[in-house]
Amino acid sequence: MRTTHRPLRWLAALGALSLLLAACGTDTEPDDAVNDAGGAETDAAAAEGPITVYSGRNEELVGDLFDDFTAETGIEVEVRYGDTAELAATILEEGDASPADVYFAQDAGALGALEAEGLLTTLPDDVLDLVDPLFRSREGEWSGTTGRVRVLGYNTDALDADEVPDSVHDLTDPEWEGRIGWAPTNGSFQAFVTAMRIEEGEDAARDWLEGIMANDPAEFENNTSIVEGLGRGEVEVGLVNHYYLYRFLAEDPDFPVDNKYLPGDIGGLVNIAGAGVLATSDAQDAATELIRYLLSEEVQTHFGQVTDALEFPVRDGVESPELPSLEEIDPPDVDLSDLEDLQGTLELLREVGALR
Repeated sequence: MRTTHRPLRWLAALGALSLLLAACGTDTEPDDAVNDAGGAETDAAAAEGPITVYSGRNEELVGDLFDDFTAETGIEVEVRYGDTAELAATILEEGDASPADVYFAQDAGALGALEAEGLLTTLPDDVLDLVDPLFRSREGEWSGTTGRVRVLGYNTDALDADEVPDSVHDLTDPEWEGRIGWAPTNGSFQAFVTAMRIEEGEDAARDWLEGIMANDPAEFENNTSIVEGLGRGEVEVGLVNHYYLYRFLAEDPDFPVDNKYLPGDIGGLVNIAGAGVLATSDAQDAATELIRYLLSEEVQTHFGQVTDALEFPVRDGVESPELPSLEEIDPPDVDLSDLEDLQGTLELLREVGALR
């Protein structure tokens, strides 16, 4: 068990997470209850409970999942629900005194911030090996549980699939002036810009942002409002996460919007919801069992089948029948822990005038 005593980094990380909390939009994450998911019961882990989970995924969506885990393993779970960034900031503030055993986040950036401060412990190989290295910590300190993919949503009354760009970089062409929707205040968009900065450099990210702004994009509050705007024909293409579309299709199968995936492009970033075990936990074996449970075939299969909120399974060998495989998507090789560098992204967005 390790502790950290780095006050300057602690303050920097806390400041970045406060910015993340202020910057994130109001989109609700797609999750659902999981029944009969099947966890590996271990007497030693059960005896070590209960465990406390700080969950950035809300109770309505994942509460039943924790109940099923307890039924499967005998490990009691106490949950504190809240905003992902706020809970990470709380853990930073609590330090060695945090009661949390597991941190369950909706994005990799917050997990990366805790990892950078030495607050997470290394997961065992038999858990890490379930997931492609692209979707877990390169240091082995957290694992993705499900994935969401950046796509170009488009209005199917206005465009055919082959008329939609194959790269986000094509959107800077003057032909797209007045036809694009984006949400620069939204956390998922900012994570994508952070990935572009990491993968392609500051200058390339600045040039792209300035090119988009030159095309007079329509500004929306979040992903949901972009998809609504696409459906109403207010814009023809929008920078969104893949799963928002399925909420609308569940209500109206003829909703005139589709997703264009961008294989091999930075615009096809796969971000994750994920979890890690706190280094200060006194119940690390039981806490690890929860992450193993989230990666079980049954739970992973379920996540890829929720018809109005499809997420990508991240366990190797499990795929959604409704979504392309992650191999087909061919996401950029970005260390998702580095998405915690939000402050630089916010500064860049302000510099180019995308944020005021």
